[in-house]
Amino acid sequence: MRIFLISLLFIVLGGCSAVTIQPQKMAKLSSKPTYQDSRPFFMWGLVGEQRVDVKKLCGDQTVLQMQSQQTFTDGALGLVTLGIYAPHTIKVWCQEQGSEGVGI
Repeated sequence: MRIFLISLLFIVLGGCSAVTIQPQKMAKLSSKPTYQDSRPFFMWGLVGEQRVDVKKLCGDQTVLQMQSQQTFTDGALGLVTLGIYAPHTIKVWCQEQGSEGVGI
């Protein structure tokens, strides 16, 4: 039983995931995002709908990349609450004024 619980812990904590959307094909950005926030989801992510208005966040700037990610902290919170509360981190990258957007 002990081995099963330890294995389950590694699977759950190692299961971080991310969905990345780019309006234009480019290399995945790894710089600090323009906007980042944790959003609540419940019942292993099955309940809850979160919308992010990227036009409002970026204004006149071009949206370079959007990402929904389950970070280590998000996964740990989901584990502690047995999936009842399962947050995800939302990130948005906007093109900075005067830059071309590549390699930001």
